This record gives sequence, C-alpha cells and structure tokens, in this order.
Amino acid sequence: MRIARAEAGYPSALTIDLIARLAAVLGMQLAASLYPDGDPVRDRAQLALIGRFRPRLARALRWRDEVPIPIAGDRRSGDGLIQAERWSALVEAESRVGDLQLVERRAAAKQRDLGASRLILLIADTRHNREVLRLHPELLERFPVGTRRCLAALGRGVDPGGDCLVVL
Repeated sequence: MRIARAEAGYPSALTIDLIARLAAVLGMQLAASLYPDGDPVRDRAQLALIGRFRPRLARALRWRDEVPIPIAGDRRSGDGLIQAERWSALVEAESRVGDLQLVERRAAAKQRDLGASRLILLIADTRHNREVLRLHPELLERFPVGTRRCLAALGRGVDPGGDCLVVL
C-alpha cells in the first residue's frame, strides 16, 4: 500500500527507511549526500592558498570566485574560474589532500559541468601534500602541465596547454 501511494506521488509515503529497503530488494544500496546551506565555507588555509595563486594571473584574465554549477538543484561550486577569450580553467584548491583520486574525480566532474577547457588542481605546498603526490606519480599523466609552466603561461595570460597541477 505504501509503495502504491509513493508511486501515486504522495511524498509522505516515502521515508529514507522505505527507500533503503526497496533499494536492497532491487540489489542496490542507498547513497545520500548532504550539502551545507547558506554561504560557502572555506577554511583559512584554502583562502590563503587561493590568495597566493590569484596575483600570479595576468590582468587580462578574468577570475570568478565560488562559481556555482549551472545545473538546477546542484549545490556544488568551483573554487575559482579563470576566463579568457578562447579558453577557461576551473581552479580547485586543496589545502590538505586526503583521497587524491576522490579530489581528482570531483574536480573533473565540476570541470565537465562548468564546461571549462582546463582544470587546475591547486595544492598547498606542505610536507604532507608533497608526500601524497610522491606516492601517486600517475597524477602527472592526468595533469601534464606542472607548476612553473602553468604559472608562467597564466602570468602571460595564455592557455597553459593542458590540465595543470600547481603546488604553491
């Protein structure tokens, strides 16, 4: 009876418990995500990292802060978006890297959804982060443009020529 009511569009018929049980019957597992409401929250270290990065951009490049994903109901946003006449780059800043694969996958999804031609993964230069990067050399294939080359190109206002891994 509850399932029939849910199918008929009665929202009160659906509970998290019922959805989880239905998913289990179908051989699936319920997954849910929570997003903060209100102003975006950034930690002091992330703000400092972005603060060290932005002055290195040429004046001709347009910077947008906390760019919302243009999908109805999507609460994600990019940390920054660099816009030029013929290219754009999503900037995702990480002050402390934990799950590097998760960081890369989330950033790539934001890049896709924002339509940015480049992705710049901006990582704080800490001993912990350098060790994580050392343990994952495969990341260099995904981000072929390193810090110096990327910052030099951005300082001239030109496309860095690929996705960038910038350690500052």
